[in-house]
Amino acid sequence: MPRRIRAQRIGQGSPTYVASIQRRYEVGFPANLPRNGEVINGYVRDILHDPGRGAPVAEIEVNDQVFYIPAVQGMHVGQRIEIGSGASPSVGNIVPVGVLPEGAVVSTIELKPGDGGVLARSSGAYASVISQVGDRTIIRLPSRKLVELSGDCLAVVGVVAGGGRTDKPMLKAGKKYWLMKARHRPYPRVRGVTMVPARHPFGGGSHKRIGRPETVKRTAPPGRKVGLIAARRTGKKK
Repeated sequence: MPRRIRAQRIGQGSPTYVASIQRRYEVGFPANLPRNGEVINGYVRDILHDPGRGAPVAEIEVNDQVFYIPAVQGMHVGQRIEIGSGASPSVGNIVPVGVLPEGAVVSTIELKPGDGGVLARSSGAYASVISQVGDRTIIRLPSRKLVELSGDCLAVVGVVAGGGRTDKPMLKAGKKYWLMKARHRPYPRVRGVTMVPARHPFGGGSHKRIGRPETVKRTAPPGRKVGLIAARRTGKKK
């Protein structure tokens, strides 16, 4: 039989590597939220757990419409929130970044108006408003990188909840296993050099090294396509 390596089994989605997505929530802003002077009111219906996501998810109801966003620190069930450019910059409110003062802390930021919010959504993440330049806003992301966005991009005021989650150790291998399974990642991950040749191209022999270059061409067959695929360069930088 041909070699069937782990990368192939993950890609096909065998039961061993299927993510638990039955109870995942679609997180983001709906497209019909106001971005002008209009202000609409909503409230937090519930704070939910999302498998595979480090931050809790807030269920927001606005005018009989329900959507989900990553909850921010200080948000609670029953909290009233304001949406629109006329809303106050209070924790939990959803406002365009163009009306926020310099130094404001925001999360779940739209990269382009209408995309639902794709920046600073992980637990404990936040971005800072650096300056307003005309109809553009400069924001510092959690990576310390500066990006220039349209002033109409929506964002949630506050820091995403769940900060410090990674400071606590897992304590048990089973906890790590189920966390990684919810994120569609194999765990524990066995090195290829410890496998037999029938299971991995790097396997075989009593040594613990590959014994040949790790690079493979981009057109390599599926059973061989592991390691440094189509590497632009190899070796130590000089």
